[in-house]
Amino acid sequence: MNRLAERIAGHIRAIGPVSVADYMAICLFDPQDGYYTTREPFGAQGDFVTSPEISQMFGELVAIWLVDAWRAIGSPAPVTIAELGPGRGTLMKDMARTIGRLAPSLADHADFALVEASPRLVAVQKDALRGLPGRFSWHASCDTLPDQPLLAAGNEIFDAMPFRQFVKQGGKWLEYAIGLDSDGALQFGIGTASLGVEALPPGAEHAPDGSLFEIGPARETMMAKVASRIAAHGGCGIFFDYGHLEPSLGDTFQAVRGHRSEGVLDNPGEADLTSHVDFAALARVARTHGLKADMATQGDFLLGMGLLERAGRLGQSGDAAAREKIAADAERLAGPEHMGKLFKVLAVSTPGIAVRPLGATS
Repeated sequence: MNRLAERIAGHIRAIGPVSVADYMAICLFDPQDGYYTTREPFGAQGDFVTSPEISQMFGELVAIWLVDAWRAIGSPAPVTIAELGPGRGTLMKDMARTIGRLAPSLADHADFALVEASPRLVAVQKDALRGLPGRFSWHASCDTLPDQPLLAAGNEIFDAMPFRQFVKQGGKWLEYAIGLDSDGALQFGIGTASLGVEALPPGAEHAPDGSLFEIGPARETMMAKVASRIAAHGGCGIFFDYGHLEPSLGDTFQAVRGHRSEGVLDNPGEADLTSHVDFAALARVARTHGLKADMATQGDFLLGMGLLERAGRLGQSGDAAAREKIAADAERLAGPEHMGKLFKVLAVSTPGIAVRPLGATS
């Protein structure tokens, strides 16, 4: 049992079991031993690789979508281009570079904002963006973004937010929690909270005992903040993550360390903890704020935006090895056996504007 596990166990002994959401928040964001406060998770030397880290093509195509959306909403100026959860700054770097090349007037009137709560990652992002033209600012939350039209993007931000699990027992849906076994080790058990039937997906009443359902109140709160700003000031947002387009039952809680899966209770603070995102729930939040919401797979989006054509152009200036790598990167991003089907995309926008539908070809 590592140091954070010992502290969690002490907390449980003092006040009782903790919810999955509280456990995840402690493991990821504890100031002394949390995963995101103490480790470098991204890239080949970290624990996982994100789409922007695989290839510049991802950020370039997202930037093209944002430029199209900006023109569709009337090319307002000034405008905020914000990334939520910018990691090492790779996506923002590729987006800013591409926007500066394709739409100089947008780049000249844009406030590039990075919404990041980790001081350690802010330092990494500032280093990545050093020397790049543009006005960059950092915000601990969406609350301090400028009151002006917003073009928002996020990649693998919602999956890292704490979520709650409920298990069916005796016909009731009771919250899963983490307690201690007879030897003092962390183990799953049942908490005190329950979930009403109105929050369950269709057909859940017929699920057998032991079935699990996951909800993400923190994720929905984040979407509500973004949606309310877009509703008030105009704009759009596009978000990528792994998850499902319709609510479903099942346990998707997972831990990844060194690019391999491990038990979620094995090494608190030393592994990334995530779960699949319910895109339908996020879309529903956006629609309650009066926004249009469109969903697709990442593969459909990237292929519709011209991924293969961009890969071909990039390959023209390289040798055979370079072309092979570019092709492999494109397959990894959009192939149905890789990220193309597992990862989904949600676009939200003010209604009545001709933002390009996800998956539509140019």
